[in-house]
Amino acid sequence: MSTLAESAGSTEVASGYRAGRTLPLRVELVRQLKRRRTLVMGGVLAALPFVLAVAFAIGGGPGGRSGRVTLMDTATASAANFAAVNLFVSAGFLLVIPVALFCGDTVASEASWSSLRYLLAAPVPRARLLWSKLVVGLGLSLAAMVLLPLVALAVGTAVYGWGPLEIPTGGTLDAGTAAQRLLVVVAYIFVSQLVTAALAFWLSTRTDAPLGAVGGAVGLTIVGNVLDAVTALGHWRDFLPAHWQYAWADAVQPHLEWSGMIQGTAVSVSYALALFALAFRGFARKDVVS
Repeated sequence: MSTLAESAGSTEVASGYRAGRTLPLRVELVRQLKRRRTLVMGGVLAALPFVLAVAFAIGGGPGGRSGRVTLMDTATASAANFAAVNLFVSAGFLLVIPVALFCGDTVASEASWSSLRYLLAAPVPRARLLWSKLVVGLGLSLAAMVLLPLVALAVGTAVYGWGPLEIPTGGTLDAGTAAQRLLVVVAYIFVSQLVTAALAFWLSTRTDAPLGAVGGAVGLTIVGNVLDAVTALGHWRDFLPAHWQYAWADAVQPHLEWSGMIQGTAVSVSYALALFALAFRGFARKDVVS
């Protein structure tokens, strides 16, 4: 009798089944790379440096306004300056879109295709499924942020030549140092976008509409930017991730200043960890019918 009870209460597992081997990262990565939205997003980011180079060629190049020189005004000084300007014009909004797309579309798209329940029935453990999709989504987001400055450096070298990075406030950084600083800039932008990634991923586990998850993350990011513009909030803005999104500008100064980027990283990572935890906790209890 006890043997029958133990058999009834146990879960049968197929021979050779290993939960940790389900939905390998390489399989999920190949699936996402083959999707049209990935190719389109990559094409848009790769095209931006060419668009800016043509715009500067038509407009005769940027120039100082009212005697004040900004990063934009040094765009044509060298390839390093051109890459920095590409990051400057895209960090506030354009780079938000691939992050929201890659992290917000990943789970919700499976639900919209009615394939999510079949993945879980394979069986792929829920935590494993989310982990695979999150790692690939973040990886593609990082790849998008690396692609832009790489193409910008190539285009800038061909059009403006390889040289030191001219700092708007005065002075220069040699090409080797400038390349290292650009790596710091890309790394910080990625970390600062973790909040958008976490928002998109959490929404992706809550809805069957990919557009709702992506649009919701982009919309909330825009709301954060608007709130940061409200100076009446005073020091409360320090708790907004958007308040620190351009702290990477301290990396393109004669002396690298870390304080702003450290504060921005702390705020961004704190929000992101909380949202990722909510996503995993909520999905573990969700009744998946799609």
